[in-house]
Amino acid sequence: MKKMACHNNVIASRAKQSPPLARRLLAKGTLRSRREEHPRSTRRNDGIFILLLVAILFLTACTDFVSFPAATPVVAVTSFEVRNETPTPTLEPFRFTLPTPGAEPISGWRPPLYPVPWAMSPYDHFYFTRPIAADQVNWPLADYRYGGTFFAPNVVHTGVDIPVPEDTPIMAAGAGTVMWAGWGLFTGLHENTDDPYGQAVAIRHDFGYKGQQLFTVYAHMSHVDAVVGQHVETGDQIGLVGHTGATTGPHLHFEVRLPDNTFFSTYNPELWMAPPQGWGVLVGRVKNAKGEYLQQFEVDVRSEATKKTRTVKTYGGGATNHDPYYDENLVLGDLPAGIYKISFRIDKEKVQTWVEIYPGQVTFFTFRVEKGFDVNPPPTPTIDLLPVIGTPAR
Repeated sequence: MKKMACHNNVIASRAKQSPPLARRLLAKGTLRSRREEHPRSTRRNDGIFILLLVAILFLTACTDFVSFPAATPVVAVTSFEVRNETPTPTLEPFRFTLPTPGAEPISGWRPPLYPVPWAMSPYDHFYFTRPIAADQVNWPLADYRYGGTFFAPNVVHTGVDIPVPEDTPIMAAGAGTVMWAGWGLFTGLHENTDDPYGQAVAIRHDFGYKGQQLFTVYAHMSHVDAVVGQHVETGDQIGLVGHTGATTGPHLHFEVRLPDNTFFSTYNPELWMAPPQGWGVLVGRVKNAKGEYLQQFEVDVRSEATKKTRTVKTYGGGATNHDPYYDENLVLGDLPAGIYKISFRIDKEKVQTWVEIYPGQVTFFTFRVEKGFDVNPPPTPTIDLLPVIGTPAR
């Protein structure tokens, strides 16, 4: 009853405030006249219109009698309005920043290499990375270093051998252009599957030394990925380790050549490959009383810290060449910094001395019969031995 009273009140109130058309529609005389003209349709249309009008007026006037169910959008809108404060952006001043270097990879057996090119003295030339990745043992095999003789007394080893499993990836030690890829590097015959180098790659590098070209050679591959004329970057894969050619097992034969890509233009790679961080290189010049190089002469190098002894042989003659500054015939790389004892027997007499290996540096000594040891560095070279950094290739 209360709701019906409300309906009547609303209708009366709205009728007073309605425009003339609405009042006429509510007047009985008007409605009756229309019904008389159209008895059925008019009655039905008037009834529908009145119901719609009553519903609209009821909803707008009596909302206090209608209970709407709680709706999530209302809560959401209220919550949104609470957070409607727009934060004022803070403009930071322009800053010039550099990327933060990532952690250097550390393997289980040695620290990471020094970055190339690396030179602690003006006469060093550690221009190349290792051709085998850091997760493999990538130092030269002790018995197959530069200048050794194998297979025959007159066949001189012109590189270093790195023993790794077959099909280990081989990487370019420096950026350059591939000059040879496949069989026949030694003989120059591309189809010669009997070539002692087996399948090999030769790279002419984008940099040189003293204005001359530098080359590196990678031999005994099981598979060659590089092609002649291809430009490779440092670390690019150029092939896989194998045992093709004159070899007794899978390994990588690595050479450094200057200034020509020939068998007789090699230099000791251990003076060109960057050492591990915190480690150094021992370089020696061992001669007899006449000042001649002692060849294939065993020298023991013992760490005073670990008591571990390594044996290295001297070299000279044949296809070997000596560094223009060190004029050496003995190199032993990858030595952790520390004190080492150098000893060997000469004319049945044992001689020895002590040297210190410094991080990232070359430690040099000389020995000559009747004069003994000298641990001073070589004299300052003449101007023709400079410059000391890699020079762009022509």
